[in-house]
Formats: sequence, C-alpha cells, structure tokens
Amino acid sequence: QVQLVESGGGLVQPGGSLRLSCAASGFTFSRYFMRWYRQGPGKERELVASIGNSLTTYADSVKGRFTISRDNAKNTLYLQMNNLKPDDTAVYYCNARPWNSDYWGQGTQVTVSS
Repeated sequence: QVQLVESGGGLVQPGGSLRLSCAASGFTFSRYFMRWYRQGPGKERELVASIGNSLTTYADSVKGRFTISRDNAKNTLYLQMNNLKPDDTAVYYCNARPWNSDYWGQGTQVTVSS
C-alpha cells in the first residue's frame, strides 16, 4: 500500500532553515509528480510546491525561499526551507496521486517563532 512518511519539522526562529523529508513506498515514485502542502492554524490546506522529473512550481509566498527536490533512487521527496517566517508555521504534508487517488502522509509540524 502507498505510504508517505514526513520528517524534519520542528521549532525554528525567524530567518532560520529546515529541511523536510518524505519517504515514499508502495508505488513507482519516479513516475509521479510529488507535492508539498501545508495547513496553518485556522487556515485551509494550501499547495506549497510540486515537482515532476525536472519541472518545479512554487506558491508565490515561498518563491525564492523554499526548494523542492527529489531523490528517485531513495524514493524520497525534500523541501528545503530557508529564511523562515512566522507565517510559515503549519503542518506540512507530502502528497502523491498514483492511480488518480490522493495519498497523504501524517504531516510534520513546523513552528517559526522567537
């Protein structure tokens, strides 16, 4: 079965950095677009970034600060987050859509606060 397991969240001061990871299994990882979403307190879940084999897209709010990448040999998705802001505080989820069905990890909490 499809499994997505996020890690790497934590508490960081404004201006700091974190790298999130998502370990994927149960499908052919290299064949599919992968996405990072986030859901902040009292907010709807929003798309942060997506990646195909070479194409990447970002939400305007994170452009120039976040970088999405993947290692197909390790079946792992990454999100490098730099210059973090309090508004980046959220639970971050990775997402895959093999066979036209949505799969989500359990999420990892990122808190940006001084």
